[in-house]
Amino acid sequence: MDKITIKNLKLFAYHGVNPEEKENGQNFFIDLDYYLDLETPCESDNVEDTVSYAKAVKIIRKVFTEKSYDLIEKAAQVVCDVLFEEFSQIKKIEITLKKPEAPVSAEFDYMAVNLTRERK
Repeated sequence: MDKITIKNLKLFAYHGVNPEEKENGQNFFIDLDYYLDLETPCESDNVEDTVSYAKAVKIIRKVFTEKSYDLIEKAAQVVCDVLFEEFSQIKKIEITLKKPEAPVSAEFDYMAVNLTRERK
């Protein structure tokens, strides 16, 4: 199976358990692979035959920023759900949602959740 990759998509949102996270917001970064058959677009060279990463980013941005979730687990799941809803060609999604500004008293690059979801 083929895949399209989006790496380090930076989005500002209001996800988190703490009140200050919901009030002030913070940056998040998404790495996403979506799996589909790319044979047709490889032959046709037509963007209509694939799942455009530009369209995917537009949808991810909208769903990721329109609501506030306590858990990044839920935010990542919502991204997967909407991509499956919008694009029937997508068979599998792997997403890493990184939270580099997590309110944890420690030195770290980021906290993250990784989900792998397949179309049901």
